[in-house]
Amino acid sequence: MTTKISEETLPQVQDENAINARDLRRVFWRSFQMEFSWNYERQMNLAFVYALIPVLKKLYPQKSQLAAALKRHLVFFNTTPHIVTLLLGITTAMEEKNSQQQEMDGTAIDNVKASLMGPLAGLGDSFFWGTLRLIATGIGTSLALQGNILGPILFLLVFNVPHILVRWLFTRWGYVLGTGVLHRVQKSGMMESLTYGASIIGLMVVGAMAASMINITIPVSFGAGEAKTEVQDIINNIMPGLLPLISFGIVYWLLGRKVKPLTIIGGMALVGILGSWIGLF
Repeated sequence: MTTKISEETLPQVQDENAINARDLRRVFWRSFQMEFSWNYERQMNLAFVYALIPVLKKLYPQKSQLAAALKRHLVFFNTTPHIVTLLLGITTAMEEKNSQQQEMDGTAIDNVKASLMGPLAGLGDSFFWGTLRLIATGIGTSLALQGNILGPILFLLVFNVPHILVRWLFTRWGYVLGTGVLHRVQKSGMMESLTYGASIIGLMVVGAMAASMINITIPVSFGAGEAKTEVQDIINNIMPGLLPLISFGIVYWLLGRKVKPLTIIGGMALVGILGSWIGLF
């Protein structure tokens, strides 16, 4: 069931400082900058403030109040960039109440951000990074390996169409729905179930890609004539796709040992070149 939120759904307030659909659109477009100014100390804080600047300027015409609001959002912030608009929408609604002095203060706004960015990051990372990106990569890579130009095009479409749609809807839902729904979802345990289910789907996709995208063969044989035996046939009889599975396991183990990805890639290239030179691969 899809909930449609139109401009008429937004609160119709006569106050010229009230947030309207145009303000939310500006927040939406600015939300794409979330990783452009990422820093190790406070991560997405600068981009979060940048996305809120249009609404904060409208809500706080006095310079001192605007400065306090900007400073309030310069604290540490980090979540999945694709669903950050949900928190931006919620924060916009809370800042609007705060500017109207409707029993809201800066501490409550900070607490909501701090309590929700973690669960949202878990859900967003599992779905967008762990599931949708892998599905898009699998579709795009399989076509690209065949020389089909649709490979990169489909990769971008499969990943970005749902991402942009979710980003836009969450901007408006966050503002309209406020914090109540998310708190109820988190308390009911549904957030953990959704994260766990998305993680399972992501692992299934990774397993399928390891079997279909990694191709390792050993062109070594024993004997001659009809008695000739291929080593690769013996391995396939034991378990098809055993070599790709072993290579994937080695890489996974090295990552777990905190070996740098560039070192692993360099090692794989070196092993591949040497193995091909001596006739092992």
